[in-house]
Amino acid sequence: MIDNSMQQLNFIRPGTLEWHEVSAPRIENGGQAIVKPLAVTRCDLDLYIANGTIPMKDGPFAFGHEIAGVVVEIGDEVTCCKPGDKVIVPFQINCGTCKNCRAGFTNGCTNVAPFSAYGLAQSSGVEWGGGLSDYINVPFANAMLVKIPERLSLPVAAAISDNASDGYRTVAEPLRQRPGEDVLIVGGLAQSVGLFAVQAAVALGAGRVFYSDFDNGRLKQAKALGAEILERRYARDMPTDGQFPIVVDASNIPEGLIYALRSTAACGRCTGISAPGRTMDNIPLASMYMKGITYEISRVHARAEIEKVLQCACDGHLRPQDVITTHVPFAQAQEVMTDPDIKLVFEAS
Repeated sequence: MIDNSMQQLNFIRPGTLEWHEVSAPRIENGGQAIVKPLAVTRCDLDLYIANGTIPMKDGPFAFGHEIAGVVVEIGDEVTCCKPGDKVIVPFQINCGTCKNCRAGFTNGCTNVAPFSAYGLAQSSGVEWGGGLSDYINVPFANAMLVKIPERLSLPVAAAISDNASDGYRTVAEPLRQRPGEDVLIVGGLAQSVGLFAVQAAVALGAGRVFYSDFDNGRLKQAKALGAEILERRYARDMPTDGQFPIVVDASNIPEGLIYALRSTAACGRCTGISAPGRTMDNIPLASMYMKGITYEISRVHARAEIEKVLQCACDGHLRPQDVITTHVPFAQAQEVMTDPDIKLVFEAS
């Protein structure tokens, strides 16, 4: 039986998060489920919201969105799971039935407000709750929830709800189209996504995998994951390190993006996982045009990618646990959210 109230971690302002007592969610229609979060990995974005690098209006709003947990209650139309099942909760809210969802474009569900997600109420203007809470409501349970195979840990499952899947999709389709090609991953502020991309590129049979960054810790991690490392501090006119058919920009730095685009080979593909600025000068459009490269920038279609990543993890080809660096109890999330470590996981007691 769910209590009437619960604890929820809220973003208040940069550097300040607080636990608040709030009303617990309830089943409001037959398609919903209530999930108790058991493991919540810190998205790269969470760090920069919490420390103020990415500006957000002052809260409060619920925080945390990479969620694995256990189903505690379901509506009478839910068939995908039952109470007691352990599940991944995709961070984006998606209905599963609109045109975009049916096409696999689950980051653009048209039956909810644009950019709807857990832990990011300011993006959509709708408060969906957050992973760092006693319970969350899953509004489209049959479309959203994915059972966790017994062989996978809860922290791994939580990472797959967003960042691990994000890293995977940046290289999976390019390598499907061009098997065995070399890959350059431009690392930086999207720190775990870049490392998940390294791991996926190696697992999916890339030729040589190169990883550039200015941070020694991430460079060491990338090398351990199988990449050849390039210690680089990104600057506007820095020389490239060659031309690569497949490039990933995980720098979230304008100069990093320019380096990534200039490093993309003729007819190659560069995928950006974040926007390094609301607007940017000096994008090398002329050379991009002459080389005929494809540049894609998008949020991950989380629900559409999860099962592919789960399969790779179950097969042992992907080991998201090797990117997770620190395990922390839920109760300490307020104090350590701004720790610069690469990938934190918060675990319920």
